[in-house]
Amino acid sequence: IPRARRAVSIREGMIFLQPQTVARALLVVLVGAFIFVILQPGDAPPAVGEVTPDFELSNLQGQQVQLSMYRGKVVVLNFWATWCPPCVEEMPSLNSFARIFASRGVVVVAVSVDDDEQALRRFVTDHQLEMVILRDPRRQAATLYQTYMYPETYTLDRQGRLLRKLVGP
Repeated sequence: IPRARRAVSIREGMIFLQPQTVARALLVVLVGAFIFVILQPGDAPPAVGEVTPDFELSNLQGQQVQLSMYRGKVVVLNFWATWCPPCVEEMPSLNSFARIFASRGVVVVAVSVDDDEQALRRFVTDHQLEMVILRDPRRQAATLYQTYMYPETYTLDRQGRLLRKLVGP
């Protein structure tokens, strides 16, 4: 084999790899790592009929709130952001829904993934939101639910089991 075509060459006890070989090896390692991370057991999103994962986040008053605090109520869990146009579009209807159905044992929990707390506070004030607003700037709960497209809404029964998931407004 001509020297230029060898993937590996050994000179003076040292192993030398061709750049193409290094690039291929790196690609294989990266793809393997990606598959390993994506397919981790226990990382599956909540499935219909299963009890959804619990989490704890701060509300705008600085209090820690656990999702499990709402067991016994139907929960509409919405992941959203103020910079997301479809999220902004659906907020008035979610707010009305929260107001109308609160007396029937339904609570809307809106989990904001906004980094900018002041923008979130302005939005909540400007739109007079009456639902539960929680902050998830590090996207811990969103990642737990494998929520990456906003808005995403989960409907949970009174025992915390997933009834339905909706992606989009």
